Amino acid sequence: MRIHGGLRLADPAGALLSAAALALLFSVSGCGTMNVVSEGGDSNLMLHGNDPVAYFADGKAVPGRPDLKAEHAGATYRFTSEENRRQFITSPDRYAPQFGGFSAQAMAYAVPAATDAATFKIIDGKLYLFESPRSRLYFEMDQERNLRQAQHYWESEARDASSWQLQALWRQVWRVPGYKSEADLAAEYERRFGKKAD
Repeated sequence: MRIHGGLRLADPAGALLSAAALALLFSVSGCGTMNVVSEGGDSNLMLHGNDPVAYFADGKAVPGRPDLKAEHAGATYRFTSEENRRQFITSPDRYAPQFGGFSAQAMAYAVPAATDAATFKIIDGKLYLFESPRSRLYFEMDQERNLRQAQHYWESEARDASSWQLQALWRQVWRVPGYKSEADLAAEYERRFGKKAD
């Protein structure tokens, strides 16, 4: 790994492969910066179709109904009830996931990463999603710092990127200062808690 200014670069062979992949991605139209899926007639479905209000009301991910939905900021949300739909429409920013629905842990390193939408945490009344229960554990090891970093990178570069895939690839090659790999985080967790993260 080489250091260039304040950036950590991947090994040269990996950088060449990533550069080739980056060139390929530039030839594809941008997909924006929201973690959406396509299902049925909904091409920009947020939260894999889970009801955003249910995360707060039920404390878990609950699939919404395909016939009960609303649009917000270019994404489609589904709901389990008309009441949940009404609450969302009244205050969408209260219920919409942070960081465009991408993983809060990965966003701490400026990498938009898809989530499973069932692994989440509500912090100060906001919904944050994670790639896995393990990524949530790693986030919680230094939650305040990770949240601050994730907000910084979301606002300064990821939110307005033309494509989340390009942003992710960019930050896999040119890593942010303080970047920690999965192995680094696993070792830190084991040192702190005397056990492996589940």
